[in-house]
Amino acid sequence: MEYGLLTTSTIDRDSFRDAMSRFASAVHLVTTDGPAGRRGVTVSSACSVSDEPATLLVCLNTSSPANDRFENNGNFAVNLLAQDSEAIARAFAGEGQLESDARFAKGEWEVLQTGAPLLVGSLAGFDCRILEAKIVATHRVLIGEVVAIRTGSKSPSLVYLDRTYRSL
Repeated sequence: MEYGLLTTSTIDRDSFRDAMSRFASAVHLVTTDGPAGRRGVTVSSACSVSDEPATLLVCLNTSSPANDRFENNGNFAVNLLAQDSEAIARAFAGEGQLESDARFAKGEWEVLQTGAPLLVGSLAGFDCRILEAKIVATHRVLIGEVVAIRTGSKSPSLVYLDRTYRSL
């Protein structure tokens, strides 16, 4: 069965965004590094796909050409942020319009297998090799096989709900 993308919608963008703001979502920092250069963005759109093999999915806005680096590098890391990471989440979300090096200077990083940066102090870090990338509407959907995991301490998670950072 093939599904098509509707070219018109009865749902307006603002109504959809308002409804989606009511989803409580974990806050992640998605990072990459390699021949195309280092990049990191704050996202709430990340989830598991499978546990055999371990696979994650992330969505990145296509409005930033710098997000092409993820696919070009062939890797990404998903860093699950703790409640005390709001400042770094805001920086990687674009607050303060910091350059990439200044954003990365706000954290301590390590690498496992792919070369994608993992944030020291994150609740968990998933090092992924990209299996598939596809543009869907305004976003690039990346599916990655988890090739290494680092877990941190068990502490409250940073979440995003009603356009506000919170902890749980």
